[in-house]
Amino acid sequence: MNKATLTLASRLPLNDGHSIPAIGLGVYQAPAGQGTRSAVRNALQAGYRHIDTAAIYGNESDVGQAIIDSGIARADVFVTTKLWNQQQGYASAQRALEHSLRLLRMEYVDLYLIHWPVSGKRDESWRALEKLQADGRTRSIGVSNYTVHHLQDLLAKSKTVPAVNQVEFSPFLYQRDLLAFCEARHIQLEAYSPLARARRLRDPTLIDIAQRHRKTPAQIMVRWSLEMGLVVIPKSVRPERILENASVFDFSLSPMDHERLAGLNENLRTSWDPTDTP
Repeated sequence: MNKATLTLASRLPLNDGHSIPAIGLGVYQAPAGQGTRSAVRNALQAGYRHIDTAAIYGNESDVGQAIIDSGIARADVFVTTKLWNQQQGYASAQRALEHSLRLLRMEYVDLYLIHWPVSGKRDESWRALEKLQADGRTRSIGVSNYTVHHLQDLLAKSKTVPAVNQVEFSPFLYQRDLLAFCEARHIQLEAYSPLARARRLRDPTLIDIAQRHRKTPAQIMVRWSLEMGLVVIPKSVRPERILENASVFDFSLSPMDHERLAGLNENLRTSWDPTDTP
């Protein structure tokens, strides 16, 4: 997609014929109850149409309730949830999604992801996701925290190419090889923790670029992810931050900005590191 045409309503095509909103709200560590419901409500009011949750987050029911309360048609909100490690396996993965759907009070999710590449279980889990997609319980299927070697292993055993690979990605964790691998195979890369959990918002280069565009460092990082062709799901429960993270469609980064931001890479991981997972 031409970066000049990006808007909050922009959707990126997936390899299975569906599409995914380019920006969404992540609810990792959003407190169960009113905290999550308020965050989702504020995001939907701001124009977001993409909510990313997971079984392990413990807030699927609040996500579902907030979407119901919003009055927005279910078909107009893209919902992702994820299969946690203890539920991996063929039969257990199918039961896990059915449980998530009950909590969400939905007939289907738009995207179901294997949350982690659990050795010895992920192949069975992937077969289960293929079945769940065939049954209409999820529109698209994908993976999360998969490195190149995990993807190579999956593709060697299955004809179904994941629609999405959701990983930690930011200018400070610029995974070039993984991005190139996914692009070549039409796997949409999706960035969680795109703000590096606020650990580098005082970086001088980032601040300089932000000041020149009259934007915040966080907005520069979100915009960078979008211009890299990623789906991006910044997490916040604060209404002003939710709005700030979506206010990134009235400017573009220059080639020099991109060069400087790419130079910030330090392989900074603020979450799980799947590199050594067999």
